[in-house]
Amino acid sequence: MVFLYFLLTTILILASLILTVVHLGFRAPRNREKGNPGDIGMDFIQVEIPAISGKKLSGWLLAVENSTESIVIIHGWGGNAELMIPIAAPFYRSGINVLLVDARNHGNSESDSFSSMPRFAEDLGFSINWLKLHYPDRVNKIALLGHSVGAAAALLEASNRSDIDAVISVSAFAHPECMMRRYLKKLHIPGLIIQLIFRYIEWVIGHKFYAIAPLNTVCKISCPILLIHGKNDSTVPIEDARAILKQCPGSLISLLEIEGAGHDSVDQIEKHSHKLINFLSTSGFVAEYQPVYVNAVSKL
Repeated sequence: MVFLYFLLTTILILASLILTVVHLGFRAPRNREKGNPGDIGMDFIQVEIPAISGKKLSGWLLAVENSTESIVIIHGWGGNAELMIPIAAPFYRSGINVLLVDARNHGNSESDSFSSMPRFAEDLGFSINWLKLHYPDRVNKIALLGHSVGAAAALLEASNRSDIDAVISVSAFAHPECMMRRYLKKLHIPGLIIQLIFRYIEWVIGHKFYAIAPLNTVCKISCPILLIHGKNDSTVPIEDARAILKQCPGSLISLLEIEGAGHDSVDQIEKHSHKLINFLSTSGFVAEYQPVYVNAVSKL
C-alpha cells in the first residue's frame, strides 16, 4: 500500500513537471521593438488590428502611393515586426504596400494565454481581413511572408483561404511533431513520454499536428509558393524544405536554397531580394525591383 502510494505520488509529480515544462514552452520570449521603419527612411502608419476576444495586434503599414498590391509579413517565435524590416524594405521599394504585424504575445501586441503556430495563423487572418476592410483599394493582390513559425502559419492560413495570390515561406519546418521530436530527444526524454506530450499539446492548441503541418497544408494552396531556406540552418534542417517541395509534385512550389545562411540569416536573404520580387512578378504582381541594402537589423 505504501509502495502504491509512493508510485502514484511520483507519477503525479512527474506529470506535473512535464505539463509545467510544456506550458512554459508556449511562452514565447517577448522582445519589444526599439526602432521602426522610419529609422531607414520608410514612411509608415502605426496601426492596431482587432484580434480574438478583444485583443489587439500592433503593426506598421508601409503604404506606397497608388499601389493596389500588398504583402503581409509576420515574424517567427520570439520575434517582432522590427526584425522583419530588412525583408520588408525591398517590397516597399518595389512598389508593394507592406503590413508588418506582431503576433499576440510578441512585440507590442497584447498578451494572450499562450502562443502557437495556429494562433500565428489566426493573427495573419485578422491582419488580412483588417487590411481588406480599411484599405480595399490596396488589396487587388495579396501576398503573405512569414519566418519560421510565422512561415508555417502563412502556409496554414493560405491553405484555408482563396484570396491569397502568393506565399513566401522563410525557414519553415515540415512537420511540428518532427521539429519538437528533434528538440525533445536532446533532453533524453523517453519515447512514451514524448508521445504523451504531443497528444497533450494537440489538445491544448486544438489541432492535430498532421492537419497543420506545412508538409500537408502546401497541397491545399492554389497560389504560387516560394520556399526559402538556408543550407546552414541548424534549427530547421534544409531537408525540411526539400520534403515540403517534394510533397506536391507538379504544384506551384519552388525552393530557393541559400548558401551559407542559417535560420536567422537576414543578411544572406537580403542579397537575394531581387529573386523574391521576381517571384511576385511572375505570380502576377506589378513589382519592379529596386536595389536596397538595409543593415539596421542583422537578425530575424
